[in-house]
Amino acid sequence: MSSLTPSLVKPQSDSLEKIDRLSFNWIMWGIAIFSLLVLTLPTLIVLVASLNSAQTLRFPPPGLSLQWYAALFDYPELWTAAVTSFQTALWTTAICVVLGVSASIAMAGSRARWVSAMDALVMSPLALPGIAVGLGILTFFSMIGLRLSIITLVISHVVICIPYVVRTTLASLTQLGGGLREASTVLGAGPVYTFFHVTLPLIKQGVITGSFMAFLSSFDNITVSLFLSDARTEVLPIRMWSMIENDLDVRAAAISGILILITALLMILMERLSGLSKFLVKS
Repeated sequence: MSSLTPSLVKPQSDSLEKIDRLSFNWIMWGIAIFSLLVLTLPTLIVLVASLNSAQTLRFPPPGLSLQWYAALFDYPELWTAAVTSFQTALWTTAICVVLGVSASIAMAGSRARWVSAMDALVMSPLALPGIAVGLGILTFFSMIGLRLSIITLVISHVVICIPYVVRTTLASLTQLGGGLREASTVLGAGPVYTFFHVTLPLIKQGVITGSFMAFLSSFDNITVSLFLSDARTEVLPIRMWSMIENDLDVRAAAISGILILITALLMILMERLSGLSKFLVKS
């Protein structure tokens, strides 16, 4: 009888293990589906609302129409704000790449104590509320007597966007290690040649990913831009916010639909060129 007990216990334990595994998989799938719905439903609601046939923004719409997409061409202030946002994001991304890559190489190649403090300082804008960061930068510019302009707007965006470039570039440098750079130096290559022919080609995936994230963050920023932009440097998010706040203008949903489409296309392009999702998982 005792010899049969293990054979009876083993099937029971296997069945319980299968039930536990099945329950765990169902729970994980449920959480994943719920998270996907929470993330995608607001986007779908905006897309449907942009096809509203009514004169004000409402959901669900009484009918579907493309009239508000056509109405965007008769709104010059909106396109001016879009051009300002694009220029600001472009300059911000370029400066973030230069400063972020330089800082990352300096931090990755040093074992000094200041590296941890510098890393915390660079990443601090992501930990602080955007309103606090914008108010602090505005107070600083006021103290030094610098008037608001496109330059101050770009500087403020660099402060909040450079952490993306630093983080992704540091992740690439960590995976790269220092062996190849040391080998290049031993073989007689100078630091400039080593950077452009060895380091940069190997970390370009991290640099491209950080640049993409910095560009989107700058173009879409509203909290800091509220404090650092004036009538001459109005950016697109602030213009859209005023349209919704004052008139519930359906054109704000239409421009949102265009931005969603452009962002999706850029995400697909980045995935094809640099494997964006795989890199983000690794970093």
